[in-house]
Amino acid sequence: MVSHLESASDATPHRLEPLTHLLRFLATYRRRVAAAVVALLVAAGSVLAVGQALRLVVDQGFLGDDPQQLDRLLALTLGIILLMALASAVRFYLVSWIGERVAADLRKAVFDHVTRQEPAFFEVNGVGEIQSRLTTDTSVLQTILGSSFSIAVRNLLLLIGAVIMLFITSPRLTALVLIGLPLVLIPILFFGRRVRRLSRSSQDRVADVGSFAGETLQGIHTVQAFGHEQHDRERFAGHVDAAFTTAMARIRQRAWLLGIAMGLAFTAVGIILWQGGHDVLAGRMSGGELSAFVFYAVLAAGATGAVSEVSGELFRAAGATERLMELLRAQPSIQAPAAPVPLNRPARGAVSLERVDFAYPGRPDTPVLRSLDLEVRPGERVALVGPSGAGKSTLFGLLLRFYDPASGRVLFDGQDLRSLDPAELRSQIGLVAQEPTLFTGTAWDNIRYGWPQADDAAVRRAATAAHCTEFLDRLPQGFDTPLGPGGVQLSGGQRQRLAIARAILRDPALLLLDEATSSLDADSEARIQAALTDLMRDRTSLVIAHRLATVQSADRIVVMDGGRIEAQGRHTRLLEESPLYAHLAALQFDLGAPPETAGTRH
Repeated sequence: MVSHLESASDATPHRLEPLTHLLRFLATYRRRVAAAVVALLVAAGSVLAVGQALRLVVDQGFLGDDPQQLDRLLALTLGIILLMALASAVRFYLVSWIGERVAADLRKAVFDHVTRQEPAFFEVNGVGEIQSRLTTDTSVLQTILGSSFSIAVRNLLLLIGAVIMLFITSPRLTALVLIGLPLVLIPILFFGRRVRRLSRSSQDRVADVGSFAGETLQGIHTVQAFGHEQHDRERFAGHVDAAFTTAMARIRQRAWLLGIAMGLAFTAVGIILWQGGHDVLAGRMSGGELSAFVFYAVLAAGATGAVSEVSGELFRAAGATERLMELLRAQPSIQAPAAPVPLNRPARGAVSLERVDFAYPGRPDTPVLRSLDLEVRPGERVALVGPSGAGKSTLFGLLLRFYDPASGRVLFDGQDLRSLDPAELRSQIGLVAQEPTLFTGTAWDNIRYGWPQADDAAVRRAATAAHCTEFLDRLPQGFDTPLGPGGVQLSGGQRQRLAIARAILRDPALLLLDEATSSLDADSEARIQAALTDLMRDRTSLVIAHRLATVQSADRIVVMDGGRIEAQGRHTRLLEESPLYAHLAALQFDLGAPPETAGTRH
């Protein structure tokens, strides 16, 4: 079963509990965490000690008659301040390092886990949403772990310490502080709940922005060819405005939270200062004690405001953590069994499908393959033909074990694919897709993608066999020329030839060609057909094709329609025995057919 990532409405964190999932990432760096905690305690303790130093400076320095005592007390105060500054610097460095490191580890863990998911997972959840979680949400956690969390802990310690010192300095005035404390906490709890909900919603709206932008930019040729720019700009603006509206709702709640908390806190300080002043005049406390008490009261008020401000960021981090944990909790439905059966060696490339039924996860009620039986012998070249939606490309997906059939079995060299390690299985299969996928890098990188350990000589031999050297050597830096994202600097035919070179280098037991020559002009196709003929010799090959030359050179042609095999045999025989094949041949395989039908895709 393919899992669907939760939306903002059904996965909003109501507590900071999701942050506990980060402990396993922090555990790796426990020594640095311990050092940061020590620095944090020293820094907080130094701030609290300043209050006592202030009391001594006022009572024994300013109100005393010994200048040297005043100097000593001021020097002591300066020393405490220097210790506080040093500890704060160390805390900042260590916490920032931890934040960066954990965010990096989390990105790697999520990416590693996501790349183990089967294609159906991305069909259901969308690449843009996953990409947003991988980048935006980890950036949120990086900020929280690198600063906000330590600020929250530091101010919480200061708040606790300040309240203790307030009680020691004047229990009667401290009672006034404690009476006013609930007035500060109530808005934190009230508005904090709203901030939590809106934080998750805001992150989802930002994910929508990234998803739409990525989809539009990836298809920019189609967008501009159909003059769809203005419509897409308006739709993008709608997504951006929705994200902005949600963000502003969150910011308003945080503004109310901060303003009310700070206002109430410092109002309480003013009341305490008024009451304390009367106590000094009445002789119930000294001026130094009042100065220390006011210092601690201001410290407690500031810490309360800081905690209330950072609490919104912490709840936002809880939302980001929950979104990332959803990705890490997703279990692929296609994975190696606990004890995979070793693949038979050497692999022969025999393929068999037995009574296979299949429907895509996103369309479970629409069968694509129905009770399909097919056997391909080692070294046999089989061409798959049929109208669009017949199930030809789906068959390739099953052979690569991107999906499992709903019923029936798929065998490779007589072994059920479910009993094999998918990675070991795929190491024996070479795929050339109709729309070849190239990656940012050079020709070396893209051809070597199928066999990373191959040396330059092997890569060049594969490129020569696929007729790539004639255009690669003409590039400014030859094989070392950056090809751009997706090989954008190459033509469609050139990208296709690079994909063929990649398959040639892999030297697989089973070759899957999905319209491998569809992007080539007549001259390039003639040359590449020779390379493909050499590549397919003594190798099991399944070819989805509409080109006459490919079909005629196949050992067997399988005609598919509606998820079933309608007929199979050689070209001449099928022309006589299969009305569907004769019809397809007239439209697609006849060299004299009109251009608009001769190039019809499967």
